[in-house]
Amino acid sequence: MNNPELIPPEVIKAKILLIRGMKVILDKDLAKLYDVATSRLNEQVKRNRDRFPADFMFQLDKKEFDSLISHFAISKSYKGGTRKLPNAFTEQGVAMLSSVLKSKRAVQVNIQIMRAFVKLREIISTHKELAQKLKELELKIESHDKNITAIFDAINQLLTPEEKPKRKIGFEVKEKTYLYKVICK
Repeated sequence: MNNPELIPPEVIKAKILLIRGMKVILDKDLAKLYDVATSRLNEQVKRNRDRFPADFMFQLDKKEFDSLISHFAISKSYKGGTRKLPNAFTEQGVAMLSSVLKSKRAVQVNIQIMRAFVKLREIISTHKELAQKLKELELKIESHDKNITAIFDAINQLLTPEEKPKRKIGFEVKEKTYLYKVICK
């Protein structure tokens, strides 16, 4: 990996994970991309701790790391033999790393990583717009369905002959008791 131009964007995108609701890259993956040891990368971060606030970098807790191992079926050797849990760098943290590592490769790789983050953001934005348009279409179809159902109900009412009540033949005595009372008095 001496030439950063050889790092395909798909490789970088595959390293971007969603942890704590943020898109991050783990220290070990960044170290491979920058072609430095993970310990060297973390050493530089430790020396420049004030450049990495919590929204730039955070250390995974045990539960997150165990979840990562089980989710990606990674062996525990992924930790690289270190005793510390991995650090996760947000897009801003990755940008800060190039100034801390101070190598040409770090700057060049960093540019590629920033482009990958931007591309990912564009893809997510496109998906959100598409999801919104689908929702609008769904609402239109729903209202059309109601209107079509109302039309069919009206047509069915017109096609179904109305049943009129049949008239009774003869006469009907409404109050027998009244007549009886009048005659008997």
